[in-house]
Amino acid sequence: MEVLIRPDAEAAARLVARIIADELRANPHLVLGLATGRTMERVYRLLVEMHVRDGLDFSLCRTFNLDEYVGLEPDHPQSYRHYMNERLFKHVNIDLRNTHLPNGMAPDLDAECAAYEALIERAGGIDLQLLGIGRAGHIGFNEPLSALMSRTRVKALSPATIEQNAPLFPDPAQMPRRAITMGVGTILEARRCVLLATGGEKADIIARAVEGPITSMISATALQLHRRCVVVVDEAAAARLEGADYYRWIFENEPEWEPYRDL
Repeated sequence: MEVLIRPDAEAAARLVARIIADELRANPHLVLGLATGRTMERVYRLLVEMHVRDGLDFSLCRTFNLDEYVGLEPDHPQSYRHYMNERLFKHVNIDLRNTHLPNGMAPDLDAECAAYEALIERAGGIDLQLLGIGRAGHIGFNEPLSALMSRTRVKALSPATIEQNAPLFPDPAQMPRRAITMGVGTILEARRCVLLATGGEKADIIARAVEGPITSMISATALQLHRRCVVVVDEAAAARLEGADYYRWIFENEPEWEPYRDL
């Protein structure tokens, strides 16, 4: 795992968007794992700008989202399908048939989860998985005590997640209490993972996820096991990292990051 610290949230998002864009240019058939949430809105805005300004081509790539609420129709304003359509898919030249999210309205949710895993496998696996982190330390909706080898499944949402996400609904009481999520094991099989976290409210959980012990109570700690994972944070989210000076040195001195230092 590498940790890259940028001055602010916009700079962190620019770095993540450039990493995605560079991967897409290098492999137009990229299989891209996507995440939702407020932190990702900057990334998708920047990707849309690169598509419009620089011709960033999404026409051959395929996408798989981490999760979807159980019980929301795809066109529900708070569904993650709606989020992705409005923030990315409708504004770039991606084939919507190549964009995949779990179906939270499936009559057989277990069968839907198995089918989603099979669809990822048929695509050859995920090349780059974009991740956020919840305040409880979850990636996807892998809530506390999620097995580190878990697969796509239905998860009951924790009180912390409900408290964090319910204000996004016009009536917080209408927020679903369950979601379909890729498992921790599914995420770890991606060839590359990029986690983005910004803001001081994420400082404690980022420190625990990056520098703390690996535990099923904080599913993001499993990324310490990944062979190619980068965590991008702003200074506010990095505030409690003991190794912050070393992480800053990595960004300024490692050749891999030289092309990104002008962002």
